[in-house]
Amino acid sequence: MLRTHTCGDINENLIGEKVVLCGWVNNRRDLGNLIFIDLRDRYGITQIISDPDKFKNAHTQMDKARGEYVVRATGVVRERPDEQINKNMFSGKIEVLIENFEILNESLTPPFEINQNKEVGEELRLTYRYLDLRRDRMKKNIVMRHDLVKDVRDFFDENDFVEVETPILIKGTPEGSREYLVPSRLYSGNFYVLPQSPQQLKQLLMVSGMDRYFQIARCFRDEDQRGDRQPEFTQLDVEMSFIDYKDIMALIEQLLVQLSEKFKPDYKILKKPFPVLSYDFVMNTYGSDKPDLRYGLEMQDISEICKNCGFEIFSKIVNAGGLIKAIRVPGASAFTRKEQDELTEISKVHGLKGLSFISLGAEGIKSSLQKFLNEEEINNIIKQLKAENGDLIVIGADNFKVVCESMGKVRQELAKKINLIPEKTFAYCWVIDFPMFEEDKETKKLAATHHPFTAPLEIDSFYKDPKNSKANAYDIVLNGFEIGGGSIRIHDSNLQKKIFDILEISDDDAERRFGHLLRAFKYGAPPHGGIALGIDRLLMLFAEESNIREVIAFPKDQKARDLMLGAPSKMPDDQIKELHIQTIE
Repeated sequence: MLRTHTCGDINENLIGEKVVLCGWVNNRRDLGNLIFIDLRDRYGITQIISDPDKFKNAHTQMDKARGEYVVRATGVVRERPDEQINKNMFSGKIEVLIENFEILNESLTPPFEINQNKEVGEELRLTYRYLDLRRDRMKKNIVMRHDLVKDVRDFFDENDFVEVETPILIKGTPEGSREYLVPSRLYSGNFYVLPQSPQQLKQLLMVSGMDRYFQIARCFRDEDQRGDRQPEFTQLDVEMSFIDYKDIMALIEQLLVQLSEKFKPDYKILKKPFPVLSYDFVMNTYGSDKPDLRYGLEMQDISEICKNCGFEIFSKIVNAGGLIKAIRVPGASAFTRKEQDELTEISKVHGLKGLSFISLGAEGIKSSLQKFLNEEEINNIIKQLKAENGDLIVIGADNFKVVCESMGKVRQELAKKINLIPEKTFAYCWVIDFPMFEEDKETKKLAATHHPFTAPLEIDSFYKDPKNSKANAYDIVLNGFEIGGGSIRIHDSNLQKKIFDILEISDDDAERRFGHLLRAFKYGAPPHGGIALGIDRLLMLFAEESNIREVIAFPKDQKARDLMLGAPSKMPDDQIKELHIQTIE
C-alpha cells in the first residue's frame, strides 16, 4: 500500500506516530517559512505542515504543489497549537509534520472550484463529472447510495428473498414506454431491447418456484426527460408468491420506516402505519394520485351549491357532468391581483380556463363572483369551506380530470406561497383502487393504467363491467413523489387473454409479444404479486436534492446526453454495415 492511513483515520489517538497519507491538495496556504496543505481523500481532510529547518526537501516539494495535485506525504502526527484548533473539522485538533513529500501527479486548473460549495452550471458539472464527484456534496450522495442499497440487500436477505439477476438483452414486448433497440449482428433484421423493467422475467421466476425474489435492477426507457427521470435508472424490484397486496405493503412499509429512521433520523414520519387512500379520494381531495400530505389545503366539491346559480359557466359545467372545486387558503386574503394572476396562469397550463376567488378581508367579502352568485350562494360556499376572516377561497371548474389535476397544481403552489410545507417531515401514503383501464384521448381505445399483467381487484365485477373495474394495484408515495408501484398479477391464462381482448391485442400479437409468459401460465403458475421502488427517486428525497441527477454518479442531462463521454455518438460505417442497418440523415 502507498499509504498507512486515510485522512479520515487521523485523530488525537495517533499523536506521536508516523503516518503515510495519499490524496489531493484541497487547499494550500504559504506563510513563507511554513506551508500548510489541507490534504483530501474520500474519507476526510487532514492538515499537513512543512518545516524548512527540519525537513528542507519536503518543504521544497510542498512549495511546488498546487490545487488538485495528487500527492503522498509522510510525517508525524502532532497536536495543533490551541489558537489553530478547528472545531468544525474531524481532524481539527491535530496536524501532520511532513518529513517526506512526493507529487504523484500534477493537475490542470479545474474548470470550477472543487473545495467550494458554490453553484456551478449543470452542463459544466456533467462534462467534468469526475471532478464534480470530488466535491463533498456529491461524495456524500454517492456514499449514501452505497449504504442504502447495502441495507436494502440485507433487509431482503433477512426476509428470505433471493437476489436474481435478469438479462439486459431481452425481447421487445412494449409495455407503454419507448424501448431502446439493440440490433443483432448474427440475426439480420432482428433486435434485442433493453428492459423497461424485469416485469415478465420476475413473473416467470414465480412460475419457476423461486417464491421470493428481489433485484437492484437497471432499467431503460427512451422517454422525454424530467428532473425525476433518466433514460437509465435503478429500481428495487420485488416479487412474491402466495400473498395478497397487504403482505407486500406491510413488507415495503417496514423497509421504508427502517431506512428513514437510519438515514434521516432527524426527520419525523408523519403517520405510522402509512395512510391507505383510494385513487378517487386523492384525486378529489388533493388533485393528484401522488398527494403531498405534509400540509392541508384539501379541495372541496361545491358543485351542488353552484349547479343552478346565475353564473352560466358554472351551471353549464355541472349540468354536463363536470365539477367545481374550491380550496380554502388560510390567511391569504391579502394576495395581490398579481399573485392571483400567477395562480390563474398555473391553472391554465394544466387545462383550466381560469380561476375565481373569494377574499374574506377586513373590508368584508370581495369577489368577481358577486356579480353572478347571490349572497346566499356565496355564504354557503364560505360555510362549506369553514372559511374565516383573512382567508382566500380559490375556485376552479371543468371536467373531473382537468379540474382535479389543475387545482392540484394550484394547491402545490399555494403551499409554497404561504410557507405551509413543514421541514424535516416524511409523509408516506399508499394509493390503491386505481382504475383498471384508461381511455386514450385520440384513439378512444382502452389502455392498461399500470400494465396488462395487473389483476382486477374483484374478478366478478370485472367480468360484468370491465371498463369501470378497479385494479389490484398500489402505489407508494412520499412527499408528493411516487417512489414505487406494484400490483397483484394475473396468473390465469384465460383471464390474461380476456385482458388482451379488451386492450385489442390479437391472439397472434399476444403470442408474438407475450407467448413465453402465456405458455408458462399453463404449467402451474402460483398467485403472485410484487412492486418496484425507484432507488434514484428515493435517494433524491433522502439527500434533499431537487433532481435525481444529483444522486447518480454518471447521469444523462435533460436531453438524454452523456456530456462527459459524448454519447450518443456516431459509429464507424463498417460497424453499422456489420449490424445490417442503415442510418437516414
